[in-house]
Amino acid sequence: MLSDKNCGAVLAVKDIEAAKDFYENTLGLTKESGDDQGGILYKSGDSRVLVYPSQFAGTNKATAAGWDVGGDLEKIVEDLKSKGVKFEKYDMPGVTHEGDIHVMGEMRAVWFKDPDGNILNLNKM
Repeated sequence: MLSDKNCGAVLAVKDIEAAKDFYENTLGLTKESGDDQGGILYKSGDSRVLVYPSQFAGTNKATAAGWDVGGDLEKIVEDLKSKGVKFEKYDMPGVTHEGDIHVMGEMRAVWFKDPDGNILNLNKM
């Protein structure tokens, strides 16, 4: 039923202006539509990311959105670090670390948080 349909992330934030700065200037997403009070829809590849204000922002303790960035992982990590992004480090069975990158066999991944604590992921499968 949904296998050929696109899926997008929906992220709750407390401060829409801080979120706008992070998603546009730090992550480089392009605003597609929306007013800043009701939410902002961003384009990311063929996907969409909706950022909207909510009192429940930052309450999710799991990964909220992820991007498969392929061979660009290391470059993107360095670019984000230069913009002040701090990466999370998780200790998981069978996982090693190369700097900020978690290595799980062929998969390599990083996690970081937006200003409201939403956990975001970049990976190379």
